Amino acid sequence: MSLAEPDLVRRLESRQPSAYLLASLRGVGQVDFQASLFTGAAILAGLWAAGWETGLFATLGTLIATAAAYALAVDRGSIALGMQGFAGCLTGIALVSSLGNHPATYVLTVVGAILCVVLMAALATLLAPYRLSPMTAPFCLVSGVIVVGAPSFDRVWHGAPAAVSSTTRGDTGITWNALWHAFFNNVSQVFLVESWYVGLIMLVGLALAGPRVVLWAAAGSVAGIVAAWLLGAPTALIANGIYGYNAVLVAIGLGAVFLAPTVWNGIYALLGAVASTGLTASLTSFFKPFGGHTFTWPFILTTWTLLVAVELLPRLRRSD
Repeated sequence: MSLAEPDLVRRLESRQPSAYLLASLRGVGQVDFQASLFTGAAILAGLWAAGWETGLFATLGTLIATAAAYALAVDRGSIALGMQGFAGCLTGIALVSSLGNHPATYVLTVVGAILCVVLMAALATLLAPYRLSPMTAPFCLVSGVIVVGAPSFDRVWHGAPAAVSSTTRGDTGITWNALWHAFFNNVSQVFLVESWYVGLIMLVGLALAGPRVVLWAAAGSVAGIVAAWLLGAPTALIANGIYGYNAVLVAIGLGAVFLAPTVWNGIYALLGAVASTGLTASLTSFFKPFGGHTFTWPFILTTWTLLVAVELLPRLRRSD
């Protein structure tokens, strides 16, 4: 989801025959907008630490999506930077989390990862006039359709795993234990994982991409916590990261990738992080009646809207 200089792209493309594996590893990091090989490796390590099923399906989804991009002759520079693999990574995790580890889930992960590449191209074409990227929308569309339709098919649906159910009401007080868990869980929930130590590993990976990246990830997590608490969200949902992961993505995207490093842009990025927290609740309520999932839609809609608005807000400017 980030861009690189042409000479970097050429170097990445020249690393044969390891280019495919390196591109796949970068695809994991691109979920957080980072093409750093070290960031991708750290995040992937965190996913495997979360559980072998999570790690396996994340790896499978990324590998298949990257391979499909090669097969469809997608721009090699885009592939090398991991731009074609991140949606497949998230799709694999979403499907095993929602459907469980069954043979059908492997098939759907392969099909879903391939469809992510096709949708990535379609959305990139549609959004180009607005200077927007698809971000994680291919993942949301593919995973959302599969998960909503899954209960209609006996060979696909085996009952929702207990891990995907969540509390919707509860205490709105806040404790130190809830705060520090929320800070790290907000980072890990970007990958649909609730685990403070996985979030810590991922923050280390983001730090390897640069101080600006990890600081904005941290700022987004804090903004999500504060906004959710002020709005009166249940403590349990704040602590497990449900209300903060979109804020983390918005903060990284606007604060460290798409906008120039200015004070006004920084305030704008924090505003986006807060807005995405409220939107998370709204979209969760919207999807709930028909069994849909919020995934990263709040991040996508918030970031798209604020980036389009920049064109008519003179105090704000995009990064060069």
